[in-house]
Amino acid sequence: MFDPALFESIFLRAPIGAYVLTPTPDAVVLAVNDIFLQNTGRTREEMVGRSLFEVFPADPDDPADDGESMLRSAIVRVIETRTPQRLPAQRYPIEKRHPDGHTYFEERFWDAVNTPIFDREDRLVCIFHTTNDITRQVQAETALRRSEQEAREAARQAEAERRRLEAVVDAVPVGMILSDAQGRILLTNSAHRELWGEQHPYPDSVADYREWSGRWADGSERQGQPVEPADWPAARALLGEPAPRAIIEIEPFDHSRPRRTVLSSAAAVRDAEHRIFGVVVAQLDITDRVKAEEGLRQADRRKDEFLAMLAHELRNPLAPIGAAADLLALGLSDPARVQQTSSIIARQVKHMTGLIDDLLDVSRVTRGLIRLELERLDLKRVVAEALEQTRPVIEARGHRLLVRTPPGPAIVRGDRKRLVQVVANLLTNAAKYTPTGGDITVDIALDPEHVKVEVNDTGIGMTTDLVENAFKLFSQAERTADRSQGGLGIGLALVERLVKLHDGSVSAASDGPGRGSRFTLCLPRVDAGTDTAQEHAPPHFQAAGENVLKVLVVDDNHDAAEMLVMLIQTLGHAALVEHTPLSALERARVEKPEVCLLDLGLPDIDGTELARRLRAQPETATATLVAVTGYGRDHDRAAAMAAGFDLYFVKPVDGSRLAELLAQVAAREGSPVRAE
Repeated sequence: MFDPALFESIFLRAPIGAYVLTPTPDAVVLAVNDIFLQNTGRTREEMVGRSLFEVFPADPDDPADDGESMLRSAIVRVIETRTPQRLPAQRYPIEKRHPDGHTYFEERFWDAVNTPIFDREDRLVCIFHTTNDITRQVQAETALRRSEQEAREAARQAEAERRRLEAVVDAVPVGMILSDAQGRILLTNSAHRELWGEQHPYPDSVADYREWSGRWADGSERQGQPVEPADWPAARALLGEPAPRAIIEIEPFDHSRPRRTVLSSAAAVRDAEHRIFGVVVAQLDITDRVKAEEGLRQADRRKDEFLAMLAHELRNPLAPIGAAADLLALGLSDPARVQQTSSIIARQVKHMTGLIDDLLDVSRVTRGLIRLELERLDLKRVVAEALEQTRPVIEARGHRLLVRTPPGPAIVRGDRKRLVQVVANLLTNAAKYTPTGGDITVDIALDPEHVKVEVNDTGIGMTTDLVENAFKLFSQAERTADRSQGGLGIGLALVERLVKLHDGSVSAASDGPGRGSRFTLCLPRVDAGTDTAQEHAPPHFQAAGENVLKVLVVDDNHDAAEMLVMLIQTLGHAALVEHTPLSALERARVEKPEVCLLDLGLPDIDGTELARRLRAQPETATATLVAVTGYGRDHDRAAAMAAGFDLYFVKPVDGSRLAELLAQVAAREGSPVRAE
C-alpha cells in the first residue's frame, strides 16, 4: 500500500493545478497544490479554509464574467449527479494586486475537471478539482480565428503542433519569419516570399542580415536611410529589445518586383526560464495604405485649395454686384447707365449661379441622384449647341476655332442637356487654358461602334501627373496669382461622371507643358436607321395675357421679396408681399391671390406648412402655389409637392420662367409646365 506521504507529495508536485474542495455549494478549499498557487499568484494560507468563490470572486465590472457562476453550477452538478463535471476552456478572470496596492482582474482561461471522491461506504467526502491554465492557447486560437479561413481550416485539420503551425503561418496574409536564437531563418511563409522573392537568402546569423536591403519609411529623421543589420526588428528582438513596429521600404531580391512598404514587428520566443530561443517576425504590406494616405493628404490639400478658390470665385462677382447696387442707390437718371448696371448684375448673378450649379451637379452625380432623360440624339447638334454656349468666351480670348465633322448623322442615346454640358465644359476648359490667340480644334469621328469628339488646343499643356489626375475633383493646372483662368476645378470631374452615366469614356492627353492638351469623348454609337434625332427648339417665351393676377410673395428676406415684387409688377401683375407666415395667411384670406410665391425657410412655420394651410383655406384652395428656395435636392422637391405646391423654383428665380408661368395662369390655358 502506498504511503500517504507519497500521495501528498504527488498531489503537491503534480504538473497540473489541483485542489480539494468540500462537497458543499460554498466549496471550501481543503488543500491546494504548488502549480496552482504558482499559476494564480496565491499562497496556501490565502486559500485553505476559505470558500473558493471568496478566494476567486467574479469581476463586478465585467458583465461577461461568468466563470464563478459556471463553476458553482458544475460543483452543484457533481454533488447532485455524483459524476465528474468538466469545464473546457472556461473563461475565469482572477483578481490580482498591483505593486502599488490597487486590484485588477487578469483575463484567464482554464480547462478544469471536478471529480467526486467517495469513501469505502460510497459517501461523497470531497471534490477533487484539476485545472490547466490554457490562457495563452485560447488567445492564440482567437488570433488564428481572425486570420483567413484557410488558416483556420488548416489549423483544425492539422495532426501535430508543428504541422498546424506551418499551415497557419503559410496561410496568413502577413509575411512571417521564424528564426532561432542566432538569427538563422528556419521558416518563412508564402506572403513573405511574395514580398521578398522566392530566391531570397536564408542567413545563418544576424550578421548576415546585411544581405537584406531596406530603407526607413517612418517619416522620422532617419527617413530614407538604410536599415543596418542590427536594426532589423528580428535582430532587436533577439537582443531582448522591444520591436513592436518598424515601417521599412524593402527592396525584393527579385528585381522585377516593385519595392514595397512593410510594417514589420518582431517578438522574442522564450523558454520557461525566460531565455530567448527564437524570434517571430511579422511583415504587413502597407504599400497601398501608404499610397492611400498620401492620396488623402493630396485630396486634403486640394480641398483647402478649392475652398480658397471658391471664396475667390464667389467674391469676384460680388464686387461688381456691390458696386452696381451702390450706383443704383445713388438714383441714376441715365437709362443707358441703368441698363448697363442691370446687365452687369445679371451677368454676375448668372456666373455665380453657374458655379453653384456645378457644385450641386457634382454632388448629385457622386450620390447617384442624376436622372438622365435618354433619347436618340445627333451628337453633331449637341456639339453645335455647346459651341453656341461657349463661343463668347472663345471669341473674348481671340481663339481661332476649327470644327471638323463627318458626313451623315452621329447618333447616340443620351440626355441632350447633360451631353451639351459635357462638351461645353471641354470647350470652356480649352479656352481657359489656352493663351490669347490660340487654336482650338473640334473633331467628330465615327466608327462602327462609337462616336468620338476630340477637343485639341494649343494651350499650356499638362504634366504627366496632371494628366493622370485631370478628372479628379478639385484638380487643376497651376494658376497665376490673378486667377485668370477662373473656375473651381470641378468641371472635368463632372464631365467624367456624366460620361460614365452614358456608358462612355473620356480621356486626357498632352505632350507636356506648353504643348497643348487633347480631350477625347467616346460614346456608344446608335444605328441612325430611318429615324432622325429630335430637334430641340429653344423655349418659347410667353408674354402675360390681359388678365392681371394677384400674386402674393412671402419671404422673410425683405430684399429678395422686394425684387420679386418689382419683377411681378414690371410684368403687369399686382404684387402683394408679406414677411411672416401668419400675416400671409390672413392677407391671402382677404385678398384671394391667384398665385402665391412662398419661400420655404420661413420663421415660425416653414413654407411647406404654409402651403398646407393655404390649400385648406377656401379662398386659396385653387391658387397656384410656387415654392421658392435655395434647396434643389430631389427629396426637397418631393416634400414640397406633397405639401401641395404646384411648382418648385430654385433661387435665383429665372425671370423668363416666372413670366411664362404668370402668363399661363392668366390665360387659364392648361397646366403649367413644372420648373426644373
